[in-house]
Amino acid sequence: MTVGYDVDFLGTRLPLPLPAQTVRTLPYPRFTVLLDPERRLAAVTAVNIDGATLQNLPRTGDWRLDERLPPDEQAGPEVYARNDLDRGHLVRRRDPGWGAVATARAASEATFFYPNAAPQAAGFNQSKQLWLGLEDHVLAYAETTEQRVSVFTAPVLAENDPSYRGIRVPLRFWKIAAWHGRDDLAAAGFVLDQSALVDTREGTLDVAPLGGFRTFQAPIADIAALTGIDLAEMIAADVLVRPGARETAWRALDSAGDIVL
Repeated sequence: MTVGYDVDFLGTRLPLPLPAQTVRTLPYPRFTVLLDPERRLAAVTAVNIDGATLQNLPRTGDWRLDERLPPDEQAGPEVYARNDLDRGHLVRRRDPGWGAVATARAASEATFFYPNAAPQAAGFNQSKQLWLGLEDHVLAYAETTEQRVSVFTAPVLAENDPSYRGIRVPLRFWKIAAWHGRDDLAAAGFVLDQSALVDTREGTLDVAPLGGFRTFQAPIADIAALTGIDLAEMIAADVLVRPGARETAWRALDSAGDIVL
């Protein structure tokens, strides 16, 4: 089983996107986390998904700290206790769970290390129509087309993210799915916004009604500008801005049917 993100997985070499800041490189089975030790959260996660051999295994695994890092570089259980924050998987449990059952299970269980989590408002993470719905759409595409897909996900680590329990809670998340199209690399980028859901004033945390959540398909060049991450190969492959694309502006999504792939 490959340990870490495989740059040659799609048949077209796709480097691991690198942020500008110092990060800790953490390889896991079939995925890699680049952790920002100052923010104690991932700046980039990258996972390879083989839609032809994807398994549907029962949930196993428990959240735990990664012993390769000191605890004070990870956003651990104290961040999520007694509040409305979920430990949101960045690389989803099922994403690396493909191939033989034993290896699929081991890869899925590796997604429960805290460097692969980010604080998400409970309704944001649990809604099938929103965050999970978007990821399910990517996985369904991989399964039905028996495609190989590489997915990159992380919070937008902005300077103005609100402070809470020793971390700054990210208000936006980004995701890019990449695959080999008819002739060459293709990619689609998304931004998910929970800023209207999270209020950390007065040192507490309040989660507003779900109506404030927003999801967009966005040009990958805009994601690179938001994050400071080198996404050059995927900018050139962006299905939203290629010749003949219907539009190049941010595209608000109300359902998976609005996604341009």
